[in-house]
Amino acid sequence: MTEIRTPLRRRPAQRRSAERVQRMLDACAEILDEDGYDGLTTTRIAQRAEVAIGSVYQFFPDKRAVAQALALRNLEEFERRVSERLGQGGFDDWSDTVGAIIEIFVGMHRSVPGFRVLRFGDVADVRLLDEAAENNSVVAARLRELIVETFGVAETPGLATALAIAVEAADAVLKLAFRRDPAGDPAILAEAERLIHGYLADHITAG
Repeated sequence: MTEIRTPLRRRPAQRRSAERVQRMLDACAEILDEDGYDGLTTTRIAQRAEVAIGSVYQFFPDKRAVAQALALRNLEEFERRVSERLGQGGFDDWSDTVGAIIEIFVGMHRSVPGFRVLRFGDVADVRLLDEAAENNSVVAARLRELIVETFGVAETPGLATALAIAVEAADAVLKLAFRRDPAGDPAILAEAERLIHGYLADHITAG
């Protein structure tokens, strides 16, 4: 998968340090759920993670960097779940994965701490994942790599454009679903799947 530069000032060299960083990210997620991005501070992260404030600054320059690391962790978990589901098969073609991918996203929104607020980073910065690309573009690129690898489809500019549009459209409709219902309005979630699947299926036919 495409590598994204880490927001860490330095990578933890020992297991204990790595665990401390994960506690900071867990603390960040909890605070986001409680008070949103505006309520997030490095002091609160240190207090919640039960580490010295110096430990936070040892690895992160500011709260944005902590949020970036959490958004990357969210993306990696999303990618892991999607890869696992695609590996199970049961799809006639790659456009039929839409329902499964949306289901994974919705599941994370409902159960992963901090995800409903941060997701892949837009609440902090539309280029939080990668300063060279918008967050949705990064997500679309990761999904494209998984689809190319799993289904053996050709890596073309047309595929990249179709998935970029699909991710943007899904993002907008899913936001609407969660504005209407904190758990995700079932009718709108169903419409999101119908909309995106129909678009991608048309792309395959047109191709």
